[in-house]
Amino acid sequence: MAGLNPLNSIFSWLIKKRIHQIDLFKKHPVEVQGDVFRDLIEKGKNTKWGETHNFEAIKKYEDFAAQVPLTDYPTMKPYVDRMLEGEQNLLWPSEIYWFAKSSGTTTGKSKFLPVSEEAIEDCHYKGGKDLLSLYYNQFPDSKLYGGKHLAMGGSVDVTGGAKKLHTADLSAIIVENMPWWAEFRRAPRKDIALMSNWEEKIEKLAQTTMDEDIRIIAGVPSWTLVLCNRILEISGKSNLREVWPDLELFIHGGVSFEPYKEQFKKLIPFDDMHYVETYNASEGFFGIQDDQKKSDLLLMLDYGIFFEFILMDEFKGTKSEKVIPINEVEVGVNYAVVITTNAGFWRYVLGDTIRFTSKKPYRFKVSGRTKSFINACGEELVVENADKAIARAAQLTMVKVSDYTAAPKFMDGKEAGAHEWIIEFEKPPADLDEFVKTLDTALKDENTDYEAKRSADLSLKMPIVHIAREHLFDDWLKKHNKLGGQHKIPRLNNNRDLLEELLEMMA
Repeated sequence: MAGLNPLNSIFSWLIKKRIHQIDLFKKHPVEVQGDVFRDLIEKGKNTKWGETHNFEAIKKYEDFAAQVPLTDYPTMKPYVDRMLEGEQNLLWPSEIYWFAKSSGTTTGKSKFLPVSEEAIEDCHYKGGKDLLSLYYNQFPDSKLYGGKHLAMGGSVDVTGGAKKLHTADLSAIIVENMPWWAEFRRAPRKDIALMSNWEEKIEKLAQTTMDEDIRIIAGVPSWTLVLCNRILEISGKSNLREVWPDLELFIHGGVSFEPYKEQFKKLIPFDDMHYVETYNASEGFFGIQDDQKKSDLLLMLDYGIFFEFILMDEFKGTKSEKVIPINEVEVGVNYAVVITTNAGFWRYVLGDTIRFTSKKPYRFKVSGRTKSFINACGEELVVENADKAIARAAQLTMVKVSDYTAAPKFMDGKEAGAHEWIIEFEKPPADLDEFVKTLDTALKDENTDYEAKRSADLSLKMPIVHIAREHLFDDWLKKHNKLGGQHKIPRLNNNRDLLEELLEMMA
């Protein structure tokens, strides 16, 4: 590896203080969460939300749980709409000009999630710094900061208004607000990182970074594979270490890494290549894989986020009756995550489920979503999207759909992934290809993340559709003793188990 760089020595010295703070919340999680809770209530009490829910009278957690309802995006949307018009101090006291654009729900094609300055500095950037601190703590001889960090960002739009509000992918917000010390070591140039045309962006990323000294890559596995394959194709090299000799770390998150693990091993066939998983979203940064010997993640408790949980066996969305703080959770049980944050999310049902693997400290694994979904490469397609898209496709092609299920076909080497569907038709399409194209267009209209991942077939290609044989779904339900009652075929699955079984039954 390259020789010692002064930045490595400085960084190694700075992380010692932060490691001590992390050790503190690992040893005293309830007390640290209590401090976060009191700070959030104090800062939120003079907002419109705080006045409406009488934050002045909240003295302890039990008051908070009794006075403040569970929320979700539809609950927040009227406030967000006003914020997008420039109104401030509705959900959070500091001025908010950034909104993270995420895949939509029944309320529209896209969600626009407020991102405060505190959320950027004390949550998202803090998470990035902590990841490197924890990594250096395990590998003190690492030379990461001798080279550059490759990260892809989304694109930024200006929505207008007196003070120019901005909507963007969270990754683009991170890039736009990057502190100088991080920007100095980041690749590519900002104008390339924020390009909106993904086909052109991948090409420019490949051309401009292959001669850099890249030591860290961060990104969604699917897009990273597309980029790395293109770099190998251009360079004629057989693996990424031939391109970047000191490449050491891949930081990933957003989707399960399991389907991509073997493909990355082919790209970087070396035992000293490290992989770190993060759990972050537009709403906040929640967890870091802090130990390379463990696959679970450490819950980060001092990022301005107060956590609550709902037992999935009792989950009823925002109407759930029993919600518990962190000290009441149990290991090995699935919980829906509820967050209160320094961006103005109050008792917000995140939509993710986790399962704790340890309470000393609090470590966990992401176990799924509260709703059926497909998230093979960051598209976050939920049932509401799929139902609307398939209904529109059926209407436009004059067919009748009885039932359907879908699952991901994961990327394989240079071959893009896809969504694979089995559809039972009451009136089948006269032209299946036309139906598939119409369904694809409708899915793009319903979900901006799906639309982005379909760009130039780089990450996702056209859907694959199988027409179900007669009684296929009923036969499956009967086989599993689920015929009748409230049982039905799951619409979307993020693994292929059900789909493969149904395909076998069609053979």
